[in-house]
Amino acid sequence: MKYVVNTCTEPQWNMAHDEFLLEGLTETVFCLWQNRPSVIVGLNQNPYAEVDVKYLEANNITLARRVTGGGAVYHDLGNLNYSIAGPLAEMEDKFSLMAHTLQQLGVPAVLSGRNDILVDGRKCSGYAKRLSKNRMMIHGTLMWNVDLETLTRALAVPGSKLEAKGIASVRSRVANLKDYLPQFQSLAQFQQALQELLADGSPEVPLTPEQRAGIDQVANQKFRTWDWNWGHSPEARFLSGKKFPCGTVQVDYTLKNGVFEHVAFGGDFMGNKPAEELVEKLIGQRPEAVLAVPAEDYFDGLSASELFTLFFNE
Repeated sequence: MKYVVNTCTEPQWNMAHDEFLLEGLTETVFCLWQNRPSVIVGLNQNPYAEVDVKYLEANNITLARRVTGGGAVYHDLGNLNYSIAGPLAEMEDKFSLMAHTLQQLGVPAVLSGRNDILVDGRKCSGYAKRLSKNRMMIHGTLMWNVDLETLTRALAVPGSKLEAKGIASVRSRVANLKDYLPQFQSLAQFQQALQELLADGSPEVPLTPEQRAGIDQVANQKFRTWDWNWGHSPEARFLSGKKFPCGTVQVDYTLKNGVFEHVAFGGDFMGNKPAEELVEKLIGQRPEAVLAVPAEDYFDGLSASELFTLFFNE
């Protein structure tokens, strides 16, 4: 199978590159690529319901939205991603291709469920798919030596999520492929071996400067925008409570399309002004608007940053 080389590690550009593989080419190709630390949410997910937003910000982890469904995944440079795209008639056998290729390398990999590859009962790869006209793309992860602690923290949602429309992520026991491939000293060696098996002597499909410029333009217009990554979100409802010097404060709130659709405060807190007045300031605003409100007017002695922890625990 022919292949495309992609050495970029920017998640948003790579999402645009995947879309190009699906919609901008006519032949069947594959690509092995990486992202710097990032969380990639599915097309139909609300990121506030899937990730620890404050943890991502504090640890310089990028959030990006892909064009396929499924759950949120964590990527770092210990992870190798793959994409396969081609005419629909040539893609029927590609769902099992990665599992079979891992088996050739000595990994006891098996397909499980709708979109997982397991080794010894633990997930080492998950994939998603998308159709566009007469073409299909399958893309997924291959966990080589992913930072599992960071993965767990990044995908841990603070507070209580009551309900969320769209697709929720399924948390699974995971495994790194490095533990099953002692013949490879690095991810680069693993990638090279995988590349050779998948290509089987087929040549590279080089992209022109014009094609790369087009990918960058799509990244700017779509995949790097707040509207795509955060605003393209179904409804999710949360409930959180915390004890402050002013008393216990509870908040019941709903986020839709990246903004507050509903907010209600409760508890035994003390304040000079009614919390309903604050609610009016927040409806229709992005969550970070909490950081700009005069919180002490509604909750005695409480700063805006402290109030923000009620919405997104630190």
